Amino acid sequence: MTAAASNAPYPANSASSRSAIDAVTLETLAAFPRQLEAHFALFPEEARHWAPPSWAGVPSEALTAIEQLCHVRDIEIDGYQQRIRRILSEDDPLLPSLDTDALVLERRYGEDDPVAALAAFAEARRETLRLLATITPEQLGRRARFEGYGPLTFKALIHYLCSHDQQHLAGLQWVLGQYDAARADAAGPADESAAAAAAQPSQR
Repeated sequence: MTAAASNAPYPANSASSRSAIDAVTLETLAAFPRQLEAHFALFPEEARHWAPPSWAGVPSEALTAIEQLCHVRDIEIDGYQQRIRRILSEDDPLLPSLDTDALVLERRYGEDDPVAALAAFAEARRETLRLLATITPEQLGRRARFEGYGPLTFKALIHYLCSHDQQHLAGLQWVLGQYDAARADAAGPADESAAAAAAQPSQR
């Protein structure tokens, strides 16, 4: 059984009827753990720690596949859940950003177990959805200052969370594209010509 599928269902459908957050955003947040797991499963085992020679053009932080999982997990728990709790309980708090590069090194993302990382994230996302399940229209307008973003409302924070999810699906697709391109380049035109010739019907 997969990490995301092995736990209880995500509470988005029931939460969306009680929360002032729009149903599209809640359902997208609920779908993300399974999408993350499916994207990671596209990587051969030998590609999970692979990094391209250049990160130019990457739509997320410059992270390998396994590092993407760990980053999403830690940003959920140490970033967005803390921000959600603070903006709901404090007046105009300053919400700090997290140093991704430092976390990669300090928490040894490259040595992490992907199954454990996916399971921890799946449970964290359930907790996030529980926090969002009873948000009122008045709470949507609560304000804070987000380091690197500036002033924002609670509603804006949740859209940033949803955007962060999609950014890392794009990052995984980008790394996978780079990996496949590098393999094709390593094969070289000679191998490609040979493969094309082999595909042609023999002449008799």
